[in-house]
Amino acid sequence: MLTPEENELLCRVEGDAPMGRIFRSHWLPALLSEEVADPDGAPVRVKLLGENLVAFRDTDGRVGLIQEACPHRNASLFYGRNEESGLRCLYHGWKFDVEGNCLEMASEPAESSFCDKVKLKSYPVVEAGGFVWTYMGAPETMSEFAPPVWQPTPETNVVTTKVIVGANWAQMLEGSIDSAHSSTLHSSDMVPARVPGAQSTVTQWQRPSTDKAPRMVVQRTPYGFRYSAIRRPIKDAATHDYVRTTLFVAPYVVHIPPNNLHRSCTVHVPRDDNSTTFYFVAFGGDTVPAQEDWRKLHANRVGFDLDATYRNTRTRENDYKQDRQAMKLGNFTGIPGITNQDIVMWESMGPIVDRSHDRLGASDLAIVEFRKQMVEAACTVAAGGPAIGTTEPRMPLAKLASFEGIVPKTSDWRTLGASPEEIAINAEMAKGGAKSHAAE
Repeated sequence: MLTPEENELLCRVEGDAPMGRIFRSHWLPALLSEEVADPDGAPVRVKLLGENLVAFRDTDGRVGLIQEACPHRNASLFYGRNEESGLRCLYHGWKFDVEGNCLEMASEPAESSFCDKVKLKSYPVVEAGGFVWTYMGAPETMSEFAPPVWQPTPETNVVTTKVIVGANWAQMLEGSIDSAHSSTLHSSDMVPARVPGAQSTVTQWQRPSTDKAPRMVVQRTPYGFRYSAIRRPIKDAATHDYVRTTLFVAPYVVHIPPNNLHRSCTVHVPRDDNSTTFYFVAFGGDTVPAQEDWRKLHANRVGFDLDATYRNTRTRENDYKQDRQAMKLGNFTGIPGITNQDIVMWESMGPIVDRSHDRLGASDLAIVEFRKQMVEAACTVAAGGPAIGTTEPRMPLAKLASFEGIVPKTSDWRTLGASPEEIAINAEMAKGGAKSHAAE
């Protein structure tokens, strides 16, 4: 359990909140590149850490991320004209480029120099891995952009879903690092592979275990932590373990265990204290599902499951269109799509869950570690220290890997899927006091 004060530290990201300062110390996915695919196309609203912003691609193909309110009289630039390398406010014709510079003031005298004195807030952007990224911290602290976990090489095939969720980022991320829930909540989509060698398909993920109560072990790392859920396999249970290793890459990425088709990450970017933009990323080689198939699998298709602003048509008001007849016929939840099943759980907790009443069990080891680590991180920043994940030693995120497989019981779970560089760094960190833990 957390105290109410600790819960506030963990959840709040707006203004000068310590957790928001942690997020501002990292490059953040602001939106999908496909949302601003066309030069001089329609602007897109973006909300990050409580700030209302607008993204647009200018005539020359550059992407801008600027404040939504025009500095003249605060009318929204979302409705502006995107033309001739700038975004023009409809109200009085003031025009701004991707860096927030004022280019023209149609309402001011031609001889006026007022235009040179006006600049609106803008943030630097980089495009990579299917996203437009931004850095919202102080310019003097901005690190060089590094490829994300899901772009180990420039040629990596990447597909994504996106949905705006009415829940705080932390309770969503806790769901992503909770390996135990997948055996129950997602049991109709992640099914036991009773036939030896059964492979996952685009529509169904095979799992060589019926064990719903995994043993949990966790190890802190410079980027967050690595933990494994260890289950009894269907075959050779006396000599082997079925191990699923998940990585928490602070502050907002969870690298979940792979299957035979692709690797996966979930991404939780706070819009404000009460809502989050959630991305589910699949990546790898030729066996990665097509973009449309991936979104169909998760029931996250714009125009079908989502509206044009990536908000779900399944809501608490319509009970997420849960199909009780499908449940009677064998579907565990009556809710299509792994993402939607998670969203129902996340939003049903309320916008910000009260963790002071939690009753946690042995399967919640990763949840406990996440809360402890991030509350400590927020306290460090509040005291003037560095943000988690920004100090040495630092692992290139694109070299991180999760793990899934059946291994001999003598295997060291800490090394499964880890690169030699990470193994060495983690071992050195452990010597300094960051120990591994197991559920009792």
